[in-house]
Amino acid sequence: MAGSRRYQLDYRNRPVEVEIADDEELVLRLDNIERKRRHREGVSCVYVWTNVELHWEEHHFIEARWWPDTGRMHLTVNGATLIDDTPAE
Repeated sequence: MAGSRRYQLDYRNRPVEVEIADDEELVLRLDNIERKRRHREGVSCVYVWTNVELHWEEHHFIEARWWPDTGRMHLTVNGATLIDDTPAE
């Protein structure tokens, strides 16, 4: 499964984007700023994360995991699933 995939959503009025770039890297952006980028080489699950502070010091932990072998992408905030996608072949 080659190529790129993008997942975009607004989380509490903050744009969040997770991209699988060229089937090689997992990229996490918040407010259109790249927060983390990890390459798939040598791991079975690629993991990126960022912390975001919202109103009144309310902290949220955004995590994305990608399993290159299956294509599954899982995005959570504070442990709650926002996206869980495994594309059909």
